[in-house]
Amino acid sequence: MSGERRSRRAPRQAGAIRQRPFGQVPRLYDPVRVISDDQVAAIHAAALQLLDRMGMRVLDAGARARFAAAGARIDGDMVRLDPDLVAERLATVPATFSLAARDPAKSLQLGGGQMVFASVGGPAYVMDNDRGRRDGTFAEMCDFMRLTQVLNVIQQEGGGPFEPLDLPAHTRHLDICRAQIALLDKNWQTQTLGRARTMDGLEMAAIAAGCAPDALPPTLLGIINTNSPLQLDIPMAEGLICMAEHGQVNVITPFTLAGAMSPVTLAGALVQQHAEAMAGIVLTQIVRPGVAVMYGGFTSNVDMRSGAPAFGTPEYAKAAMASGQLARHIGVPFRSSNVTAANAVDAQAAYESQMSIWGAVMGGAHLVNHAAGWLHGGLTASFEKLILDAEMLQMMQEWLVPLDCSADALALEAIAEVGPGGHFFGAAHTMSRYETAFYAPLLSNWDNHPTWLQAGGVDATARANAIWKELLGQYEEPTLDPAVAEALDDYVARRKAEGGAPMN
Repeated sequence: MSGERRSRRAPRQAGAIRQRPFGQVPRLYDPVRVISDDQVAAIHAAALQLLDRMGMRVLDAGARARFAAAGARIDGDMVRLDPDLVAERLATVPATFSLAARDPAKSLQLGGGQMVFASVGGPAYVMDNDRGRRDGTFAEMCDFMRLTQVLNVIQQEGGGPFEPLDLPAHTRHLDICRAQIALLDKNWQTQTLGRARTMDGLEMAAIAAGCAPDALPPTLLGIINTNSPLQLDIPMAEGLICMAEHGQVNVITPFTLAGAMSPVTLAGALVQQHAEAMAGIVLTQIVRPGVAVMYGGFTSNVDMRSGAPAFGTPEYAKAAMASGQLARHIGVPFRSSNVTAANAVDAQAAYESQMSIWGAVMGGAHLVNHAAGWLHGGLTASFEKLILDAEMLQMMQEWLVPLDCSADALALEAIAEVGPGGHFFGAAHTMSRYETAFYAPLLSNWDNHPTWLQAGGVDATARANAIWKELLGQYEEPTLDPAVAEALDDYVARRKAEGGAPMN
């Protein structure tokens, strides 16, 4: 086995929590194509026709003025984009970009074959085995961030794992951002709901980096959701413009649920998603040509019996892969997600998330958002689901490592040594690779049934509960320059005294 392969393995230590080392694993396999090139072209042409003839409702006057100055046709709050204008602006989107982290060794590359796993962001509730689902608090949010820091397979924090509902709505984003900077040395996502919140994140990131906001290198990534169907509201437009002005990364993500906010057919939902995504991407390039931006695909279906969102379905995986094809067609880096509609950390949560992860990774996603911790269709962040997902992500990273077919790995000498009818347990070839030969699980239990019973017969969810508590005990807060900490605290105090950000 090659030294490169061996270096990626965590040692097998009895009773220890085993993780892969921190780092991105390139996707060397070609993305799966679920639609033909002709079908991609047809969806793209239909989306361009939609933007040209119907257009996008843009509620923010400043955004409409920018569109108009770039040559778009404005009729009230409707913005119509000529195909040539769209093509011109798509041409300035960079195919790859980097994001700085407080620890330079944890800075990220996106685009090409590079991929990032980000933790869950945005739910209102938190859940664990001990206390069930409940309103999120700041203290528990900080614990979730600490686990995000400790889990090597998570390369980016997802913008606040859940809302700390014990804090005032006008100012809680300041406390979230302060915690992200203090508790993490990884890259983190910021909030983009309105200009004031977005600017607060930029100001605080700049303080941490020791520069002015206008000089901040690409560091922050924010999710911009269109109001499907075909509408961009004022808070999202303000956040998008503010991020682009300062050279930071927008992820334009329509929320297209087939049968609810988009047509019931996947092809129709993809046409609408593609149109909305392109409209937002074009706006970023109008604001600042060449600024990094991502195409967010989130198309799934609803349960037609109840109207509830369904995630991790076959339709979701197909849409993710087709979305990747559409993003590559226009040359824009692609974001997908790991999602499930399960209400418990159970078999449904595992198989829907596994379907989502396969759809994202093999769809060519450069950012897998909500990669760990998402539950209840995005309403809840779960501590145990964080661990379950981390296991699946580690397994996916291991699957992405190329098969070693070197002469040593072909093992002809070992086969000759053992000979017919023997076994390889004690062979020199086996013993030299004893600790590094196969994937070392974080969560999985591979004991046989009697041994498992003797150990208490603990299932995966209970093991996850014990693991997150053990990992939390291993957390060490990264060092933060006291002068930076003081400057951040002063900024937070001043903004709180000013009233924080308006509720949009």
